[in-house]
Amino acid sequence: MDSPLDSLRQEVAALAGRLAALESRGAETPTTPHGRTPVDALDPETFWALHGLQSRLAAHPETAEGAVMLVGAVRLPGGGDVVWQQAVGTDGLIDTEWTAQAATLAALGHPVRIELLRHILAGTHTTAELAALDDLGTTGQLHHHLRQLVAAGWVRQSGRGSYEVPAARVVPLLVVIAGAER
Repeated sequence: MDSPLDSLRQEVAALAGRLAALESRGAETPTTPHGRTPVDALDPETFWALHGLQSRLAAHPETAEGAVMLVGAVRLPGGGDVVWQQAVGTDGLIDTEWTAQAATLAALGHPVRIELLRHILAGTHTTAELAALDDLGTTGQLHHHLRQLVAAGWVRQSGRGSYEVPAARVVPLLVVIAGAER
């Protein structure tokens, strides 16, 4: 039977081997003069969407500055599928004012509103159902947060006292949440 010290040595040796393998793979990946990896050097199985975007950009020289793209296919827990694709050329995008997007992004900046969106996506749609959930505040606070989400376009009323995330907002919302993870 191995001693705790022998087990520790084996784990360190295994980690050292994995690190060496990762470093050698990184050394094989070519970079541009700015230290960036060219898209054709990236694994097409992993970066299939990026390869498709690059092919499309190459076919359209007017998009020489590049593009960003949101794409997703989502099966919602409450039922229904949402598919969405949105591409935006980056020509001038960094140079333009972003202040017009501040209110839309700020609506996501409150923990209760993020939770509301999560519950609505999961199939809880009515104010009565939402009010019954813990940690969402009083009914007045709930209505305040729902108004903020409606004003920003993240939620819309789908009937009296019923709310939904519009299909065109599901994938962008999930991209923002995924992009915020560290």
